Amino acid sequence: MSSSASRQPPVIVLLGPTASGKSALALAVARRIGGEIISADSRQIYRELTIGAAKPSSEVLEEVKHHFVNEKNIGEPFTAGDFAVDAVERIHDIHRREGRVVVAGGSTLYLEGILKGFADLPPADPEIRGRLLVELERFGNAELYERLRLRDPEQAATLDPTKSHRLIRSLEIIELTGKSVTELHALGKARNSGLRFITFGLSRPREMLYQRINQRTDAMIDAGLCDEAEQLYHKYRELLADKGTSALKSVGYQELFHYFDGAINYADAVALIKQHTRNYAKRQLTFFNNRLPVTWVDAPKNSRELVTLASTIENEN
Repeated sequence: MSSSASRQPPVIVLLGPTASGKSALALAVARRIGGEIISADSRQIYRELTIGAAKPSSEVLEEVKHHFVNEKNIGEPFTAGDFAVDAVERIHDIHRREGRVVVAGGSTLYLEGILKGFADLPPADPEIRGRLLVELERFGNAELYERLRLRDPEQAATLDPTKSHRLIRSLEIIELTGKSVTELHALGKARNSGLRFITFGLSRPREMLYQRINQRTDAMIDAGLCDEAEQLYHKYRELLADKGTSALKSVGYQELFHYFDGAINYADAVALIKQHTRNYAKRQLTFFNNRLPVTWVDAPKNSRELVTLASTIENEN
């Protein structure tokens, strides 16, 4: 650790699976320390995604400064690497103003980038990628996913087997380097950000987490998620026809897009949102446990426990 990092207050990182209660805890901690929040959520940065991204209310955004919320329009490129670089710069700026920082979110690559940096990965190879895409079309996702699972089980466990982009990229890297993504990250030297992080993960019993996911999905539907998704469906038809962007393919929106396409009925779309969100939470937990240094704490069950946990975290050095 550099001497400058030791002189700076630690950056508090609050992570966990979706619906674990990160946002409420981050707000409670930020209020106690007078801090600003860095949102490590890949969807909240887009202005058009509100209900489905579980974005903080306008009142909360006015009360506590949130970074990486409502800063991009859908279609504007923004990667995990961009986030890692920009977030570190903003944290240093906050520290120069003698402020405190809370990083909160569940986007796995965003969190890995800011906490560990990224290994240098090779650029895409059009020939290899083209061949893998042909194989994907011929053999299907399941066979290529199994190929990756045998070679890099840790990376495979963090992927959605039905999605192709990261699957193809992971297999491409193996062919280009002879090493898996997991091996390259282990070998890669983390970027020295000059920051000190204290990372807490919110843990809930699996059945309780799944119940919260189901309840939050129902609340989002009641709040108008279907209308929000329908506006996006009509506004971005061209992007969707071209397989869309990662933001438009995210859980909570893609299922409703399929409903608007007539591929499934409304009840099935809602059921799939719940199922896919539960699946996503499981992949998040696998990633956090395998790839990040986390101190796990029991998620608060009520406002009293929330205040107690926020106070405990405030006093960490």
